[in-house]
Amino acid sequence: MLKHRGFPGRLPGTDFQFVIRRANPKGITRIIARERFRDRSPADRRADAGFMAALWDHFGEEPFERGNLDAGRLSWLFGREVIPAEEDFDPESYEALLKIDVARARAAFPDVFEAED
Repeated sequence: MLKHRGFPGRLPGTDFQFVIRRANPKGITRIIARERFRDRSPADRRADAGFMAALWDHFGEEPFERGNLDAGRLSWLFGREVIPAEEDFDPESYEALLKIDVARARAAFPDVFEAED
């Protein structure tokens, strides 16, 4: 499992985790597309935005390996702002390649990309 050095471990000042320390001995957690409902808490929304900002700062538009990125946190963005970067994508692989769908990410998290414009 690739460890993304320099990637923030969590949202500062919270317990919202962005990376895992070690591979799960019981099996790899599957990445799924989770529905983000309008009534999600402000803290959850900040965690999503913080994670997207970290992904953008660390990887930009380039494809990246899942590695030690938290599957639960990825699942909140998967299928919308974060998409598979390969046709034979395996949601249960630490080597799976992902990429940011920049247009959708800009629409969902304009504050993350605002500093660039």
